[in-house]
Amino acid sequence: MGSVKNLKKDINFVLGDIIEAVYIYEMTTSGKPSDKTNAIIDEAISSFDALITKVNAKKVENKKAHFKQINAELEQTANQLVEKINALQ
Repeated sequence: MGSVKNLKKDINFVLGDIIEAVYIYEMTTSGKPSDKTNAIIDEAISSFDALITKVNAKKVENKKAHFKQINAELEQTANQLVEKINALQ
């Protein structure tokens, strides 16, 4: 998989790109935030916080399985958020 540092970077980049996509959507449509776009951004931020908290957990029995689970959770969360962005039209 890689290092913890790379996992943290992946979480940051993926969720940051999703937030950026929401901003681009806002700028190309109404030019201002809506309740739906704010909800997606809030969900991305709370997901980021939850995933980073899990990465920083110290008392983990099987670290490799733990980080693999976090990576899978990141992918699942990102897919859900992208679907919500695509449904904004």
